[in-house]
Amino acid sequence: MARDKDKKGSKDSQEQARPDQARHSAKERPRLRTRFDKEVAPALLKELELNNAMAVPRLNKIVVNMGIGEATQNSKILDPAVNELGQITGQKPIVTKAKKSIAAFKVREGQAIGTMVTLRGDRMYEFFDRLVNIVLPRVRDFRGVSTKSFDGRGNYTLGLHDQLIFPEISYEKVDKMKGMNVTIVTTAANDNQARTLLKHLGMPFRTQ
Repeated sequence: MARDKDKKGSKDSQEQARPDQARHSAKERPRLRTRFDKEVAPALLKELELNNAMAVPRLNKIVVNMGIGEATQNSKILDPAVNELGQITGQKPIVTKAKKSIAAFKVREGQAIGTMVTLRGDRMYEFFDRLVNIVLPRVRDFRGVSTKSFDGRGNYTLGLHDQLIFPEISYEKVDKMKGMNVTIVTTAANDNQARTLLKHLGMPFRTQ
């Protein structure tokens, strides 16, 4: 009994000695998600003349895909790409494989040809926030993104030429420039709704 009391007393004293230690791991809500709920959603409801708040278009997921054509000849080149994409998105990427063989490109079915990440929830909002406010302004001679890259179903695809525009990537550690596609999937009923949504969220579309 005395030993149990000593253990309990020791544990209490340790907790008292660390008063500043966090007692929970609750994550702060992304600022863009908060702004969407408080500002963007009501504005879209009015601008798009929707009758139901549930019909307001919103982000569904963001898919970041990095194709590595040279991986067909050297599979080791995929390792840096997977590592860099993980740093950029904050999530572990998966390796994409060819669905069928293509003799002209020397690709066999099941062969690793790239890497990708699908972001949802808070990570999706955090990535979008960094993309429009930090990453795109770092593009050389940036004049806005195209307004014509919608697929007709409310989804938008943006092509990035290299990974160095992301501040998470160190120039000294990059062996090769790697481009990627960022596909923003929305719940919009059409491209016009999706364009309005992305514009309200800060996507810098070209004026012409």
